[in-house]
Amino acid sequence: MTETDLKLAFGSVEDRARAGDHTPRDRIALRNHIAEVEIGAFQQERGHTQRVRFNVVVDVSGADVPLADDVDRVLSYDTIVEAIALALSEERLNLLETLAERVAGLVLAAPQATRAYVRVEKLDLGPHALGVEIVRDRAGIAVEEVPAPAPLIVFLPNHVVHAPDLPRLIDQLQDQTAPVILCVGPTDLDLPQSASGPAQRRIDLLAIEQNAWVLAGRDARCVVVDSRTELDWAARQKQTTVWAPSKMVLDAAQRPAGDARALALWLAGELGALALAYVGEDPPLGLDLPTRRLDLTA
Repeated sequence: MTETDLKLAFGSVEDRARAGDHTPRDRIALRNHIAEVEIGAFQQERGHTQRVRFNVVVDVSGADVPLADDVDRVLSYDTIVEAIALALSEERLNLLETLAERVAGLVLAAPQATRAYVRVEKLDLGPHALGVEIVRDRAGIAVEEVPAPAPLIVFLPNHVVHAPDLPRLIDQLQDQTAPVILCVGPTDLDLPQSASGPAQRRIDLLAIEQNAWVLAGRDARCVVVDSRTELDWAARQKQTTVWAPSKMVLDAAQRPAGDARALALWLAGELGALALAYVGEDPPLGLDLPTRRLDLTA
């Protein structure tokens, strides 16, 4: 083993990734992510947690279209963090090797990921770090994509957005087992009118987003998001979100038409929603989806 080989063996995972393949690649990395984990095959490792450090580098396929600073066109760092959390939540493990393998498989389920370098180390078994490192290619590992949980889409008419009892409704929604995505109609303000159809569509979408921000300002638990990546992340975190539709609607290959209620239906179809809920109005029609009526005064 040369001095260079020795340095690489104990160097960073990033250095190992660069040295392992001279083909120029895009990569993302998670460094020094530490979790408290009960893991180990020996009796003294059972019944308590120890610190485990993760370093992960992921080779990603080059973008086939300009990124345009669009989060939906890249592999999110949250993919790595969520892969670690999911691998740790499945069951207690004896081996770091098994844990590293599961993290790699979950990361490689992302369509942009082509290769994963995973280093996992125990930090509390002495004055040193004990660990393993694996390299896995997407083509050589069984991957299973873990979809975001099916959300409950809730359409709120304007009188509910401004209702004094809105926080009580949010309380009800946060008791749901499914993640909640709130959809609203346009602001009640008079909107500018344009003779251009595309221009008017943007005005109408922005009017919906104005109301989304009004709702978020009334209850801090409601977070406005506009991308599929953010919606999926929020669903996994059980975070209540308010959908700002412009980005997804204008980026869609087949742009949906119709008013705000029709857009809520479209979003439900795109996300494979569990159900569509509404307050005080007839449910939107046109989608084979269960509906629920919510009572603001319950």
